[in-house]
Amino acid sequence: MRTRFILIQTSHPGNVGAAARAMKTMGFDDLVLVAPRWPNVLRREIAIQRASGATDVLERARIVATLDEALDGMHHLCATAMTPRDFGPPARAPRAHFEMLLERELPALDGRVLEGDSSSETAADFGVAFLFGSERFGMANDDVYRCHVALSIPTHPQFGSLNLAAAVQLIAYEWRQALGGFAVHDAAPHGAPADAAQLAGMLAHWQQALAGIGFLDPAAPKKLMPRLNQLFNRAQPTQEEIHILRGIARAMERASRGGQRA
Repeated sequence: MRTRFILIQTSHPGNVGAAARAMKTMGFDDLVLVAPRWPNVLRREIAIQRASGATDVLERARIVATLDEALDGMHHLCATAMTPRDFGPPARAPRAHFEMLLERELPALDGRVLEGDSSSETAADFGVAFLFGSERFGMANDDVYRCHVALSIPTHPQFGSLNLAAAVQLIAYEWRQALGGFAVHDAAPHGAPADAAQLAGMLAHWQQALAGIGFLDPAAPKKLMPRLNQLFNRAQPTQEEIHILRGIARAMERASRGGQRA
């Protein structure tokens, strides 16, 4: 599905940059600004700084004069209005609404494609727009009335105030998760795993060192070494970690000789 984030009458350039950053972290890049306070907001230094590398989103962003222009090509409109209104679209939490939307829209679109209607829309043609009001006043009632839903981010009942970019980040995250999300990548580097021979050599070294400090009785070892073997098998140490463990064994051996080096 095509996704567009629309910021209406945004007053702070830093929020525009931060919103672009929030979008890019979730893989979105269609940003439209409706009548922002600063006509050159996309080029202002604070916006570029707060984008923190998402300058490509700023470069692609469009500034339009009216909401009608911003909504061109969009089909499902989601207001982000925290203040309850007497009249308007239903208010739903983002996660619940996205599940409902995908369960309803995707099967309908796929069904039309399967029936061979080449002129009908596909999921790639279906546009979902998220509308955010100004920092000071939120969304105007007339803009909310045009939407299919008013997304309400569940917050603490006594303090629901969210920064604009924070709200964009939360909506972008929930929508990305609904679409399938991204895999989690382990940022920590991992060394090469130790092989069986390296593990056996380390255990033999430990057995000798433990006997030297009196922790292991060679005449009655019981099950100490098999238990340590199972422990390190579960730990799956790397080659570097094996070197560390053998260094500990050498330190134990020095201690058993009164601190003398071999």
